Amino acid sequence: MLTAVIIDDEKKGRVALREKLHDYCPEIELLGEAADGAEGLHLIREQKPDIVFLDIEMPSMNGFEMLHLLPQKDFHLIFTTAYNQYAIKAIRYAAFDYLLKPVDIEELKSAVERVREQSQDHTEEKLRVLQQNLDTRPLLGKIAIPTIDGLLFFTITDIVYLEAKSNYTAIHFANHPSLLASRTMKDFEELLPTDLFFRTHHSYIINLRYIKRYIRGEGGQIELENGAYVTVARRKKEELLKKFR
Repeated sequence: MLTAVIIDDEKKGRVALREKLHDYCPEIELLGEAADGAEGLHLIREQKPDIVFLDIEMPSMNGFEMLHLLPQKDFHLIFTTAYNQYAIKAIRYAAFDYLLKPVDIEELKSAVERVREQSQDHTEEKLRVLQQNLDTRPLLGKIAIPTIDGLLFFTITDIVYLEAKSNYTAIHFANHPSLLASRTMKDFEELLPTDLFFRTHHSYIINLRYIKRYIRGEGGQIELENGAYVTVARRKKEELLKKFR
């Protein structure tokens, strides 16, 4: 069994999530609910849950401000939110789970399953990355990369290119050995900023800042500053070249 608490200022939201946890996540024991950040702090300190379902937007004290007041964050954190696209992107960069309201049952079950599969929560580290990215808006500086050994944190501008490896992705850096991430290329394509990264081919995403030269061909090739060559798909050629006109 995993224990959990819900912190949300909207009663409807608390009731809906409580009922879905009861009906679809029997492995979760709900220890309590809080209607604001102050109540949430007390609830977490008293109950010491495994999982905190936390609303981002709350009056007086939002979810981020509440977390800042907790000296220890030894729990898994799942954010719930109805909006705020920038915060959602920052949350994804830090590799936190989030649930959009109204909460989808399958997404809820998947988030709980991911908690069950994680050997460590990394909440403190992920929150540092999240806060850094929120403080530097509109730029997102760091990204949490899940690997078979755990989470690693990198500045996104240090990524030279990404390479598809079945359901994994090889990430090649400017000043760090390559690593294998347990995310698909599609995940990274949706996550990384399009003004900096471009998918040249189903197997490659490149950081445009590291392009050294374009080699003509049916689709062509890109030589990167680290000496690597990546293929450009024929259908991507014009879109790529437009970025440099």
